[in-house]
Amino acid sequence: DAPVSCVALRKSGDYVITLGTRFAALKWKDQSVTTIVHVDKDKPNNRFNDGKVDPAGRFFAGTMAEEIRPAVLERHQGALYTLFPDHSVVKHFDQVDISNGLDWSLDHKTFFYIDSLSYSVDAFDYDLQTGKISNRRNMYKLEKEESIPDGMCIDTEGKLWVACYDGGRVIRLDPETGKRIQTVKLPVDKTTSCCFGGKDYSEMYVTSACQGMDDELFSRQPRAGGIFK
Repeated sequence: DAPVSCVALRKSGDYVITLGTRFAALKWKDQSVTTIVHVDKDKPNNRFNDGKVDPAGRFFAGTMAEEIRPAVLERHQGALYTLFPDHSVVKHFDQVDISNGLDWSLDHKTFFYIDSLSYSVDAFDYDLQTGKISNRRNMYKLEKEESIPDGMCIDTEGKLWVACYDGGRVIRLDPETGKRIQTVKLPVDKTTSCCFGGKDYSEMYVTSACQGMDDELFSRQPRAGGIFK
């Protein structure tokens, strides 16, 4: 009855998901979904977008307005939330356009976050004990050809990887210097997210989208909407 935007594993087995504007528990075997908390109730046009579990097991996820077409939507309707293991929810801030990529530094002292239409990757101080974030600052501003920052992950060297929607690439950033240190181009424009996988986590998986593409563009990029390794 609503789009699923992100999925996380639970210690008890099964999954916690974001479904529309709800945090919910999913039991795979009996295909049952139980609502945990409903957010943004006053905004029926909103939905969750990206989310990730922090190093202490809290589930961070943010919302956005439903898009009219890709990256076109009512501005400043979203917010960033945390679902705690006791099922309480904290709203960190609102006025978000498209809540997107998120991850934590290897020492857990910094939280990285993307609001896509700000065209930047931001950093916050992170308190692992409480899950509080503070001292927001810009870490990297995307170049014109990199287009819109989307999903993000961190590698074992503490460098960030950001999928660039409409930029056809994944970029690697050094949070210490705020500089781009690598660009990996893909055969599709609408790269949406990235994560590490494989036996020793040395492979990167990159997702892409094909919504909003006309036939002409699709004929030039037949692999749009695919997952790449």
